[in-house]
Amino acid sequence: MRVVFLSVSAGFGGSESALWQLVRGVRRLAPAVECVVIVPREGPLSARVRDAGGNVRVVSMPEAVASFGEWSLRGPSAVVTRAPAMLVAMSAAAPYQRALRSVLDEIEPDVIHTNGFKMHVLGSRAAPNGAAVVWHLHEFVSNRPVSRRLLRHHARRAAAIVANSRSVAEDARRALGDGVPVTHVHNAVDLHEFMPSGAIANLDALSDLPSAARGTVRVGLVATFARWKGHETFLRALSDVTAPVRAYIVGGPMYDTAGSQLSVDELRGRAAALGVGGRVGFTGFVDRPATVMRALDIVVHASTDPEPFGLVIAEGLACGKAVIVSAAGGAAELVDDGIDAITVPPGDSAALARAIDRLAADPSLRARLGDTARASAARRFDPDVFTRAFLDIYERVAPSARPVMT
Repeated sequence: MRVVFLSVSAGFGGSESALWQLVRGVRRLAPAVECVVIVPREGPLSARVRDAGGNVRVVSMPEAVASFGEWSLRGPSAVVTRAPAMLVAMSAAAPYQRALRSVLDEIEPDVIHTNGFKMHVLGSRAAPNGAAVVWHLHEFVSNRPVSRRLLRHHARRAAAIVANSRSVAEDARRALGDGVPVTHVHNAVDLHEFMPSGAIANLDALSDLPSAARGTVRVGLVATFARWKGHETFLRALSDVTAPVRAYIVGGPMYDTAGSQLSVDELRGRAAALGVGGRVGFTGFVDRPATVMRALDIVVHASTDPEPFGLVIAEGLACGKAVIVSAAGGAAELVDDGIDAITVPPGDSAALARAIDRLAADPSLRARLGDTARASAARRFDPDVFTRAFLDIYERVAPSARPVMT
């Protein structure tokens, strides 16, 4: 069997991590399966895929297509002002689709596994006859009016649609119609990389801060700079936290989509305006987030919109950390409040501040949550279970291909 993975991004966020985990798992459990990943340009994802034993092909995505996103269409006036950009993106998509089809014809895949709304559409349109298309949904569909219409129109071309949580699967059924073949498979975590012991990042050095005093409780938000990831909620919460903590914002802008991300200057300005500039370090992107998790005492997930899955949650649990979760969407499926994590309502900075204060003041509670968290992660996010679920799907949608397991 030959599987081609189509990624809309060359970066390494949650959906790209899932793709990489899958390639690595397939190469380990079913080495006879050929894995080819098509990326829009070289980047962190392609390097990791090659290390995992997969092949990489670059089909350059036009800037007009890569940068256009629905975040910039929020509000009636935005639709009018962004209409020219939408038309340019649509025009640029046609030659990109032809280039993609040419490469797919050359590779002759049995299965095309698509990552990202743009790739679900373009991959479905470019798929050669006989190739089964599998959409891997990492985001909610219903709150994206343009994507919802396009995906609904193309859903019948997908042999299988796999959501990364029950919440995303339910949303997809509502948005795309009850007849579409939607199931869900929770993403996996590398339980050998994300574990309580191992290398620890020097967060103060990464943030150009003086070393914190011994015993300082370190609390961190690890996320891309997408506007809905809750950075402002985190900063507002810190302004209400009474415990002597040092906070860190880990990550940076990653995607090409215009208007969807914050800048570090915006966040520094907001921290200063809230009076917490001296309590927050900005590390930038860290290549091994597990080293960051191990350096933190409290891992914060603060997304203001319902989270489709929440990889940071799973990674924090796997590292045995006390995790605070903004409990909506798929994120609420990953933890049991008070057992392996603490949950707060999305966007509620006061509740987040209380949770940080509670955990900062109670090291025994942090330890208890951390012990349970590691066990939960091992049970819920096993890479082999994740990989086998997809191998079963591939065999079902492409029965005439060579068996994936020997």
